[in-house]
Amino acid sequence: MRTTRSTTRNRSLPGLLTTLAALLGLVLGGAMFPVAAQARGALAAGLHISDGRLLEGNGNDFVMRGVNAAHTWYPGRTKQSLADIKALGANTVRVVLADGHRWSANSAADVADVIAQCKANRLICVLEVHDTTGYGEDSAAGTLDEAADYWIGLKGVLAGQENYIAINIGNEPWGNTNPAGWTDPTIAAVKKLRAAGLDHLLMVDAPNWGQDWQGVMRANAKAVYAADPTGNLIFSIHMYSVFDTAAEITDYLNAFVDAELPILIGEFGGPADQYGDPDEDTMMATAQQLKLGYLAWSWSGNTDPILDLAINFDPTQLSSWGQRAFNGANGIAQTAKEATVYAGSGTGDTQAPTTPGTPTASSVTATSATLTWTAATDDVGVTGYDVVRIADGTETRVATATGNSATVTGLAAETTYTFAVYARDAAGNRSARSATVNVTTSRAPTLSCSVGYRVVGEWPGGFQGELTIGNGGSAAINGWTLGFAFADGQSISNMWGGTAAQDGGTVKVTPASYTTSIPAAGSVTVGFIASKGSTNTVPTAFTLNGSTCKAS
Repeated sequence: MRTTRSTTRNRSLPGLLTTLAALLGLVLGGAMFPVAAQARGALAAGLHISDGRLLEGNGNDFVMRGVNAAHTWYPGRTKQSLADIKALGANTVRVVLADGHRWSANSAADVADVIAQCKANRLICVLEVHDTTGYGEDSAAGTLDEAADYWIGLKGVLAGQENYIAINIGNEPWGNTNPAGWTDPTIAAVKKLRAAGLDHLLMVDAPNWGQDWQGVMRANAKAVYAADPTGNLIFSIHMYSVFDTAAEITDYLNAFVDAELPILIGEFGGPADQYGDPDEDTMMATAQQLKLGYLAWSWSGNTDPILDLAINFDPTQLSSWGQRAFNGANGIAQTAKEATVYAGSGTGDTQAPTTPGTPTASSVTATSATLTWTAATDDVGVTGYDVVRIADGTETRVATATGNSATVTGLAAETTYTFAVYARDAAGNRSARSATVNVTTSRAPTLSCSVGYRVVGEWPGGFQGELTIGNGGSAAINGWTLGFAFADGQSISNMWGGTAAQDGGTVKVTPASYTTSIPAAGSVTVGFIASKGSTNTVPTAFTLNGSTCKAS
């Protein structure tokens, strides 16, 4: 597996909180941003900055809401991933590219294709070079100057796309070793790109693996911004476990806003790690309050699976982190607004598809059901369907499909569910909701099962656990729900190999796409991160699809 994340695993932690607290105190004392940054130059032809705000070429305010997608490591997944990301409500995607220093360079033709796919899905595309990650601390990292040369070499495919793309010069372009060294190379890269005639919106990442816990970007942002003769530059802060309190988050973002310096959260994560628990609720709420963009890390394919939004690139298998980012309070689905540039391009389609037919259920088991409906029609073309579960007046997307059939999994035995369907087209228009269908799952068969539970590692306030679910029967178990309870207030924050739903101490786990089937005489493994107090009692009672399992 390729190394795709460094942010949450490569920090010098001794004294970090003390240093950060001291830094925040200094800034709050008035040593930061003595005068406001002012917009300069003529109105840009595309995405641009004015008075600290990100605007489209037509002058409309634009707030990025979306995710990161690891194109350079999974190029075969990009086309479908962008369609799925758009279908879940995003208006922006940040795309991982490589300049050839550490990973094979993405060619001009490949980058042109990525831009075309973003535009086909009506997404704003932030292109970033990942090879610079952790420069100065990671010996494999490249320089910002090399990244700038890569962008200049792509000028032929970037020119004319100013309405649709932003250039993120280099990802997390400095580690924790002498982060003050970040400023001059950043200024030089900005000047080099402008001298080469690239007028696009430029995005600049912070040092300290993007998290700026020593405040270098914060202290030097005015100088970096002033180095851009167009004023068409936005700062990107990456927020992980360094930002684990509301005060740290609101203070950092407000410092830029008060100074009229443009900023967004270019990466952020919600799950806890061994360094702390990011306060994603405050990140998203503050970004919404201040009308700042945010881009969650990351769609799928992490070597660190706790940060996958979708398990195995499957939009119907969102992790708990994915559900939070897309469908939670101040989430992408709730707050994203499509760039208005798309309203005046392409088909200009504003007509929604017709309402799909009432779904009917078949192949109903204890844990799944297949739904089929009469297809909708559209003046341009239906591109997909969203299946929703309705409970207490709330809708939850449980499946997507390109045709008029979908299988819903992860259901509980002997339970009645209500489902309905929406149709959507390429322009993002969505039909009225279909009539509903009630589906009652069947009784769970008696299973021969075992569950092994172990604590992989612990740290103050948290731990990593593992569940091995064994099938002692002679037939495969296809689809399952595991139940158990914590006794000491433990709370799962993220899971890989499955999705956890927790109510108090009671936990229900449903499978990921790659753990749905437990072979006869075989097993599957699920891992998780959870918080804990001083006591961490191991659960000893488990059920699988309603059957009691032996603790092993």
